Amino acid sequence: MADPTTPSVPADRIRVIVVDDHTVMRAGVVALLASEPSIDIVGEADNGAQAVELVADLAPDVALVDLRMPVLDGVAATERIVAGPAPTRVLILTTYDTDVEIERAVEAGAIGYLLKDTTREQLVDAIRSAAHGETVLAPKVAQRLVARMRRPAPVALTGRELDVLNAVADGLSNADIGKRLVIGEATVKTHLLRVFSKLDVNDRTHAVVVAMERGLLVRPDRDASA
Repeated sequence: MADPTTPSVPADRIRVIVVDDHTVMRAGVVALLASEPSIDIVGEADNGAQAVELVADLAPDVALVDLRMPVLDGVAATERIVAGPAPTRVLILTTYDTDVEIERAVEAGAIGYLLKDTTREQLVDAIRSAAHGETVLAPKVAQRLVARMRRPAPVALTGRELDVLNAVADGLSNADIGKRLVIGEATVKTHLLRVFSKLDVNDRTHAVVVAMERGLLVRPDRDASA
């Protein structure tokens, strides 16, 4: 952990701390940025708890933070840094690019997410953007987020809606469904309309097919095409 008494730097330069539990990796990032005249490395930490302390002591503009670290991981550290009084932006710099890792970091308040194969030029640009409050995402990360946004939103059917849909799959009419479930025919229609809306379909057959495709309706021993 760097000495918190590090001298202040000119206001037009971006003050950065580097947080990574791998000494060699951390030293590499520091060396990579050392020759950049617009950036000053004002502190280093090897775990999330130290990062939170550094931010409290130095109030840097940007914190470059790894994800998986001892004592306090990058996500927990990000949450504490963002919740604190210092206007520090957290820029994740990691080797992990799974949906879960990305979502956790973004939800914690990270302004950017970079991978460790980022070039020096990309890293410098990202730090500048982060310091100005702009979101920064590695191309691979951006692609994953876009792909995730394009996936159908998860749908939840109520128990009664599933009962009605199972009866539809059995080939029953609305009147027969009402008799089986001991509800009125109008209520059956209401449940079906809600199912159609949730599954974005217009008829009974498609409702059954889509529900099965999404794993909402499981009928291993029956003819689900009814």
